[in-house]
Amino acid sequence: MIKASKLKKSRLLQRQRRHQRIRNKISGTAERPRLVVYRSLRNIEGQLVDDEAGKTMLGMSTLAADVRDFKAEGAHPRVEHAHAAGKALAERAKAQGIESVVFDRGGYKYHGRVKAFAEGAREGGLQF
Repeated sequence: MIKASKLKKSRLLQRQRRHQRIRNKISGTAERPRLVVYRSLRNIEGQLVDDEAGKTMLGMSTLAADVRDFKAEGAHPRVEHAHAAGKALAERAKAQGIESVVFDRGGYKYHGRVKAFAEGAREGGLQF
């Protein structure tokens, strides 16, 4: 019989713990919302959250109509789609008057699609 403490923790639990450590340090407001990133195997999603009111202000995914039609030309199409989704999110945020955000990487490494999403948002005009 193997003790429960000896069992390897799942990747999901490890990511959720990392995310909770990050969340203990940052919080979003109406003036400076939290940009949360969620990465699945195929897609990436970003949301602007006002933690004081407990509301999601804006969201964008690679499944959204304006990003889904984006044609990636390169060796890494998912990274390019993530960059386009970040840029589209930033343009929508600018239209609502949001200029500055707090970035929440959601427990993921700042690498690959997460980094591309953040750089797309910066390129679109968000500051963080």
